[in-house]
Amino acid sequence: MPVPDDLIVDVAALAAELRSAAPPTLLDVRWRLAGPPGRGDYAAGHLPTAVFIDLDADLSGPPGPGGRHPLPDPARLQAALRAAGVRTGHPVVVYDGGDGLAAARVWWTLRWAGHDAVRLLDGGYPAWVAAGEAVTTEVPTPPTGDIAVRPGGLPVLDAEGAARLAAGEGVLVDVRAAPRYRGETEPIDPVAGHIPGAVNLPITEQIDADGRFRGADQLRSRFAEVGVDDRVRVGAYCGSGVTAAQAVLALHLAGRPDAALYVGSWSDWITDPARPVATYPPR
Repeated sequence: MPVPDDLIVDVAALAAELRSAAPPTLLDVRWRLAGPPGRGDYAAGHLPTAVFIDLDADLSGPPGPGGRHPLPDPARLQAALRAAGVRTGHPVVVYDGGDGLAAARVWWTLRWAGHDAVRLLDGGYPAWVAAGEAVTTEVPTPPTGDIAVRPGGLPVLDAEGAARLAAGEGVLVDVRAAPRYRGETEPIDPVAGHIPGAVNLPITEQIDADGRFRGADQLRSRFAEVGVDDRVRVGAYCGSGVTAAQAVLALHLAGRPDAALYVGSWSDWITDPARPVATYPPR
């Protein structure tokens, strides 16, 4: 089954589009969970015409009861996207440092906000450089965009919805590393374990070593191993809704555009001590 051309784009196709009369808007969203912000990477070199946008500051709400990367305020999101030159109906391509995590979360955020014409550069900045394509340090000043943020373009789960899905209304996929899912270790959040009933399929099984998505048939096979098929509702979560957004994109590639994201994910779940925590083996 071919990859839908409205979800991801490879280097060769993007390079051709950038030479066309109506090139897409490029967003550089390089980001690290821990470490210096991606803006320094952008300043050192980026794709021509790309505008940097910050996942933490521009595309997420402030950390708190909703988790470490909650949904952004729609008005603030709209202002940030317009400043980056995002226009209604005009295609956008997002890229990151190669692992696809930040780019997938931005892809998801734009689609949630009602902008359907957004794709992810498969392999990100490293793939672009490896192909010998041009980079620049010139910072563009794009014309102000006119995008109107309309939340609801993609389905969202809250804690209660995630619990119902995990309890039997569907399949809730935990895409963190297996030791985190089992509760053996938790390097980021204060509580280890998983949502009772959730199944584990680490994101590393859905992408290759270069950060590129596996083929649609492979993705469908891997999701089927944890009970995801065309007959069940499906949602995904991770630590804070970034890695799980990549899983939602993988589910789209596998033919499940109805897959829901638990945006707050584990970092939201554990803010309420009344919510149960499962470990394996049970404690």
